[in-house]
This record gives sequence, C-alpha cells and structure tokens, in this order.
Amino acid sequence: MQLPLLALAMASFGIGTTEFVIMGLLPEVAADLGVSIPAAGLLVTGYALGVVVGAPIVAVITNSLPRKATLMGLASMFVLGNFLCAIAPDYWFLMAARVVTAFCHGAFFGIGAVVAANLVPANQRASAIALMFAGLTLANVLGVPLGTALGQAWGWRSTFWAVVAIGILAVSAIALWVPRDIPHSAGNILREFAVLKRPQVILTMLMSVLASASLFTVFTYIAPLLRDVTGLDAHTVTYVLLLFGVGITIGNILGGRLADWRLMPSLMASFIGLAIVMVAMVFTSAFVVAAIATVFVWGILVFAVVPPIQTRVVDAAVGAPNLASTLNQGAFNLGNAAGAWIGGAAITVGIGYAELPWVGAGLAVGALGLCMVSQALERRDGGLVALGDDAGETPCEEC
Repeated sequence: MQLPLLALAMASFGIGTTEFVIMGLLPEVAADLGVSIPAAGLLVTGYALGVVVGAPIVAVITNSLPRKATLMGLASMFVLGNFLCAIAPDYWFLMAARVVTAFCHGAFFGIGAVVAANLVPANQRASAIALMFAGLTLANVLGVPLGTALGQAWGWRSTFWAVVAIGILAVSAIALWVPRDIPHSAGNILREFAVLKRPQVILTMLMSVLASASLFTVFTYIAPLLRDVTGLDAHTVTYVLLLFGVGITIGNILGGRLADWRLMPSLMASFIGLAIVMVAMVFTSAFVVAAIATVFVWGILVFAVVPPIQTRVVDAAVGAPNLASTLNQGAFNLGNAAGAWIGGAAITVGIGYAELPWVGAGLAVGALGLCMVSQALERRDGGLVALGDDAGETPCEEC
C-alpha cells in the first residue's frame, strides 16, 4: 500500500507548495503587481476562502464518482489553477487563479484522507493519514524554501511553473498507483449533511478553524517578521523556512503516532505547547538564534494537531466520512483565511510583526478549550457518537 500513499503524498506536496509558498514571496509579488504587503497577504485569504466555498460544492458534485477518477480530476484542476497563476497579468487575475486552484484543495485532502485510511488496518489509520499529509509537510521542507529561492532568483512566476510540473507528475502517479476498487458508498449526499448537527463534528471543525487561524495569523507575515524584526536577509529567510518545514514534518509524523496511541490527551498537550511557544516567540523574535529555534519548535507543535483532528472528525462522522473529512479541510482553510485577515488587520492598525504571536497564542488557547469541551461531552455520552444519534445508525462501510 506504500505506492498509493506515495501518489497521494506527491499530490499533497504540490498542493501544499502552492498554498504556502506565497508567504515567502509576498514582498516580490507585492512589488511586481504594485500592491501593499497586506494586500498581497489577501492572496492567502482568497485561496483559503476558495477552499471553504469549494469543499462542499465539490463534495456534492463528486459524491457518486469513483474515488480514483475523482482524485485524478481534482489533481488536474490543481494543474490548471497553477498554470493560470503563472500567466496572471495583474493582481485580480492572480486572485481569481488562486481561488480556482483552491477549489480542488479541500475535496482532495478530504477524500484522500478517507482513501488513505481504507488502505491500511484500522489501528494504523491515523498514521496512514499522516503519511498522506507528509506531502504537505514536505512541501514546507523543500517546496516552500526552494520555491521561495526560485521566485527570488527568477521571478515569482517561475515558482508556479515548477508547481505545474509537480502537479503533472502527481496526476500520473495517481493514475498508475492508486487502485480502482476503493470502497465507496455514495449514499444521499444531502442527507449526509445532517452530520453537521452532531456536536462532536462541529467542535472538531471549530478546533480546525482556530488551530489554522493561530498558524496563519503569524505565518502569513513570517517573511517580513524575520526580515524586519529578527534582521535576517532574504537568503537566510529561505533557510529558516526550510527549518520550519523540517519541524512540521516531525510534528506531522509525531501527531499521527500519538493519535494512534491516545488521541485527545496528545491533542490537548499539543495545543498547550503551541500556546506557550507562540508567547515565547514574542520575546525571542529579536534574537537570531532564539528566533530560529522558536520557529523550529513552532513547526513541530503546529502540525502535531493535524492528524488527530482529521482522524477525530472522520470517527465522529459515522456514515458520512468523505463529506466530513472534506468539510474539515474547509474548516482548516477558513482558519487560514481568518488568520491571514486577522494578521493583516492587526498590522494595518499599528500592531508590529513582533506582537502578532500574542494573537496566535490566544487562538491556540481557544482551540484547547474546545478540545476540553469535546472530551467532556464524549465522557458524558459514553462515546464519540451520542446514543440515539439518527445519523449514527448507518454503519460506516468505508472506515
């Protein structure tokens, strides 16, 4: 089962690169298109909102389609969107192209996570999901720093051309390696939306929103923060982004292993650590070595929460795992959009780059609170899905 998971990871690598690399290229994009850095930061918000809007729409459209054909179509849409980004003549065309690219994002990760879980034994599901998301984390180890360096050397458009090539390779890998006989029960997609009435599903998705908002409030503006506050040059910023990517790769693997062991305790511990390290960033960002070390630890903790959250939403959404998994990707990206907007608004009203981690820490504390409420409800109800939940009466054939 390693080759199918590798194909999914390859596609997630390309998607992750195009989503995150824009942060490292904000100054170049802003200068080339004649807009401010906060305005360029809205390209992050636009992409994230595209995921939020696109996730339910694509889930409905693709519900009855075979999983392999759906994944290939979504990866092809990703290639088209990045091609449009590469040829964008102005800011608004680039914004529209980012939204087109984003439409495939939520559905691909949502469906891909369920497919990955179906390729392994039940006790390895979180690790399989983490392996698929390893492409996303590897994007931050290699894709973002290399894409940033490429964009700084040859212009930001060259980065998107490189992502187009990655996307073509991913489509080919899915075609060759992902099996056709993946279990899939289409069902009534509109009826499956009833899963959103379940408190545990809503709580988990809200955790996704706050976790992502905590990250993107700061990460959207990481390049100017490291340049203006820490005093690093553009070349060194690339290496710091590489180190951040190493951190989130470690965090993603660690989060998957811990979720297979004890999901909720490890998730709460990650949120506590995340809040602490973001408070520390306020005080370390002015010192080169301390700032770099803090960014590395931040990367570990911020992605340690991803596999357990994704696994929990699938577990809570008995009978509708594809829909819930896809919508949870929309929730993550709603947090991305909110975080990018919150960070930009804070800068606009005069808050410095160095103070942005205070906001991120507060959002992480909010996610911790939701996690505690979710566990308390689970104990009260005697399980993740409450007894008598009508949507839970349909067994999950795909999990």
